[in-house]
Amino acid sequence: MRSRQANILSRLRGGDRRCIGNVGEVVAAVRKNPDLFKDLVAGLFEEDPVLRMRAADAMEKISVENPASLQPFKTELIRLARQTQQQELRWHAAQMIPRLKLTPKEIATVTDIFFDYLKDKSKIVVTFAMQALSDLALMGGAAPSRVVKAIEKLARTGSPAIQSRGKKLLPGLKKLAQKE
Repeated sequence: MRSRQANILSRLRGGDRRCIGNVGEVVAAVRKNPDLFKDLVAGLFEEDPVLRMRAADAMEKISVENPASLQPFKTELIRLARQTQQQELRWHAAQMIPRLKLTPKEIATVTDIFFDYLKDKSKIVVTFAMQALSDLALMGGAAPSRVVKAIEKLARTGSPAIQSRGKKLLPGLKKLAQKE
């Protein structure tokens, strides 16, 4: 197994964080052999930040079509989201975690994590955290009024991309908050 894992992860090595390298090739390989997905999860915890970023990117792309692929690794994903400072891992965690089936306690935990992400220096992390909080609120998790308040502020003060995302998220969230 170690050689299989090393093989799939070796395809994600090299270059820098400005390019995705062979992520498309790895996604195709994992779609053909779903057992390789756990090797991508292992890649999230490697020392190489390029490898971690690309493993997260591949997982996110796969989980769009197959969110159930994430479920066995829920604990690892939440731990990663809580611990990582790497912006690419943060934004991919914010994309993936709302696709999980979460307990009320887990929803509270990830809600706190994503509220913390709203203070990240990366505008991409902030934008995906806003989306994640909105998704959690719409699923009956995060308190809609708390999410509305945070997103309203960002929609006034954030970058153009953050403002745009905020304006798209607020109408549905405000309707939900009125029902609280």
